[in-house]
Amino acid sequence: QVQLVESGGGLVQAGGSLRLSCLASGRTFSMYAMGWFRQAPGKERECLVRINRPGGATYYADSVKGRFTGSRDNAKNTVYLQMNSLKPDDTAVYYCAADPTVRAAGLGYRSFEYEYWGQGTQVTVSS
Repeated sequence: QVQLVESGGGLVQAGGSLRLSCLASGRTFSMYAMGWFRQAPGKERECLVRINRPGGATYYADSVKGRFTGSRDNAKNTVYLQMNSLKPDDTAVYYCAADPTVRAAGLGYRSFEYEYWGQGTQVTVSS
C-alpha cells in the first residue's frame, strides 16, 4: 500500500511559478507509475502528467505541455510538478496518484487507472 501527501500549493499571480511535491510512503515507490491530476470546481478530474516507472517515458496533456514538467526522485520517494507560466485557468485542486500497472502507450490517463491518491493541494492563480 502507498500513502501520498502533496505539498507546495498556494496563491500565485498569473505568469508565476509553483512546484508541487508528492511524498510517497512505502519501499516500492519505483514500481509505480505516478500521475498528476487536477480538478476545478464543476469540472471533471483531468490528468496532466503521467510519469512512468524509472526508464519509462513521461507524457503530458496538451493543456500543460511546454509549461509543466513532471519528474520523480526515487531515492526520496517523491514526485514533482514544476508549473511555469501559470494562468487563472490553472486554478484547481491538484492531486498526485500512483498506478501499479504497466500500461501500453495511450493508456494511464484516466482516474480509475490509479489505485492510490493524495489528499490534494489547492492552487489558485490570480489575474
